[in-house]
Amino acid sequence: MRNWFVLILFACVCVKAQDPLRFKEEVSSISKKYDTLWDASKETIVFTGSSSVRIWNDLQIRFPGVQIVNSGFGGSEASDLLAFTDDLILRYKPKKVFIYEGDNDINANKGPRLVITDIKGIISRIQAYDPGTEIVLIAAKPSIARWHLKRHFKRLNRKMESLVKNNNHLQYADVWKPMLQGRKVKQDIFLEDGLHMNSKGYDIWYTVLKPYLEE
Repeated sequence: MRNWFVLILFACVCVKAQDPLRFKEEVSSISKKYDTLWDASKETIVFTGSSSVRIWNDLQIRFPGVQIVNSGFGGSEASDLLAFTDDLILRYKPKKVFIYEGDNDINANKGPRLVITDIKGIISRIQAYDPGTEIVLIAAKPSIARWHLKRHFKRLNRKMESLVKNNNHLQYADVWKPMLQGRKVKQDIFLEDGLHMNSKGYDIWYTVLKPYLEE
């Protein structure tokens, strides 16, 4: 009987962990921020996804020629972004959307197929709103902290790369390979936690993503 109680309790904890409403306040805060910053008369490019996007504080400085909305929210998984697609993407009527999800999903033991299913849902929502919106899927990055999961990340990246084939409005930006040194992840591009990037890491992302903004 005790074992059943433990299993039920564990299941409840898992369900709670996947509840996207845990991000409701953060999403509301992002919306309030851009209520004053966003100019609806200008073309907009949205960067969204988990903390690797959220803490990219100089995005607008690096890309001064275009209006950037950074609606990243830390700790998010693809299912969370799917739940908040309207608030974090569609309300800004973007010309182009850069999405970074999958990092936390894999760490939460989600399989690549499930992640891709959620990403497909996000894409469908965006394309239903405006079929002309261009979408760039940013590859899951390698990191020191999650290097033991590299095989799962590589599988996810292969699936993302396959997903964009034969679709003129979908693209895949490979940040994985440039962050490697030989067969290992570069050691000097991360903060102390070994997961989030420092300025050197974002220099790599900038170099990879810049051509996609200039197209």
